[in-house]
Amino acid sequence: MIPVPSGVRIWLASGPSDMRRGMNGLALQVQQALGRDPHGGDLYVFRGRRGDLIKILWHDGLGMSLYAKRLERGRFIWPSPADGVVPVTAAQLGYMLEGIDWRNPQRTWRPQAAG
Repeated sequence: MIPVPSGVRIWLASGPSDMRRGMNGLALQVQQALGRDPHGGDLYVFRGRRGDLIKILWHDGLGMSLYAKRLERGRFIWPSPADGVVPVTAAQLGYMLEGIDWRNPQRTWRPQAAG
């Protein structure tokens, strides 16, 4: 899991992205297509067309980092392209990285009483 500092905003770039791009190409996409500053300290999450690969772009104030995760089975849940840039919380990002539906995580059953 990426150690997301408090106060960092996380943005999902809805719609498929070209996963051949590296950090410079994705930073340019953040700047031109999303209209945001890629060096502002926010995390930007991109998904490939097949849906099994995501890349996370993050500038921590010292340098740019690029993280990638590929699911061996299944696909990452992703918003529709009409949604534009979607903000998510660090907890929702954690769910997503585990392959869980971040929009509606299912909690396990908990007993109501001890006895």
